[in-house]
Amino acid sequence: MDGAAPGTRRVSVRRRRAWAAVAVVGVLLAGGAAVLLPRTLLPAPPAATALDPAGDVRTHDPALVVGEPGEPWYVFSTGDVRVGLGAPQVRRSTDDGRTWELVGTVWDAATRPAWVEERIPGVENFWAPEVVEHDGTWYLYYAASTFGSNRSLIGLMTSPTLDPDDPAYGWVDRGEVLSSEPGRDGWNAIDAGVLDVDGTPWLAFGSFWGGIQLVELAWPDGLRADPDAPPRRIASRVGAPNAIEAPYLVRRDGWYYLLVSRDTCCRGSDSTYSIAVGRSRDVTGPYVDRAGRDMTMDGGEVLLTGRGDMVGPGGQSYSRGFLAFHWYDAAAGGDFRLGIRELAWDADGWPVATTREEQAADRG
Repeated sequence: MDGAAPGTRRVSVRRRRAWAAVAVVGVLLAGGAAVLLPRTLLPAPPAATALDPAGDVRTHDPALVVGEPGEPWYVFSTGDVRVGLGAPQVRRSTDDGRTWELVGTVWDAATRPAWVEERIPGVENFWAPEVVEHDGTWYLYYAASTFGSNRSLIGLMTSPTLDPDDPAYGWVDRGEVLSSEPGRDGWNAIDAGVLDVDGTPWLAFGSFWGGIQLVELAWPDGLRADPDAPPRRIASRVGAPNAIEAPYLVRRDGWYYLLVSRDTCCRGSDSTYSIAVGRSRDVTGPYVDRAGRDMTMDGGEVLLTGRGDMVGPGGQSYSRGFLAFHWYDAAAGGDFRLGIRELAWDADGWPVATTREEQAADRG
């Protein structure tokens, strides 16, 4: 979620690809003559695979956990005050992400972190959870804020298991990770995304205000390594309203990839969310897009935008090769949905979230 204006986070800028220049044939100039090549001989862009999740898929800001082969998958998502006191919701799939059921919320009346409501007056729904595992313990980071304010915080809970049917299951409050205050901080403490880099966890966070920030955490408590160290900015738009949020970090083949959501969320079919990506050889940046534009200066490679009835994809997470996000279904009056795609990767090492059908539609 965001703290920008009632409902904020993004639809569609068409993907521009070199393949779109060739409609039916390719032309190779050889010795001054034009030689026609069948389109099938031209290199085809890689394509992602859409899982088309079914069942209970009304999720915002999904945090995906892909299980080991034969084990369940889980999605944690923004809470609803009408269900479980606004606590992050928990869904489970036993068929590799295709069908989902709601199996509960992270806390109930007895275990909810009441101190958060004292710190963030007016908070109802707890936003944008992130779930990571370290040394047999699961760490759940959540955001508390209200729309239009950067009086926000990221809190932490832990559990020995994700399985609500396990007798050991239960989330324990570990307190505040970091917070932001109007007039004190130029950033917004929501939307946690955590990546472990060789035993050191890094927390990316942020929404509007000062853009995307990065701080170092420490195991085993999962809290800040140095609470006095200022966050490092790693991505930002240029100028107001700085519509960027929901960072997520991915490590692959010596690169660190920063995924962000841009523009506006939470407006149903009027949402303009989209997902962009940049990469760096260092987790602390600088992150740049394919053209070399720095993400702190509005850079970012378009990864996924709205198409057809799929409006405003964003609020993303990543697990074991799969990208999860929410989107708004124009055919259902703008109701929100869970999307999951197995990413492809092109020859230059950039992720691809579009399907073959979407690429064909983009080529016109």
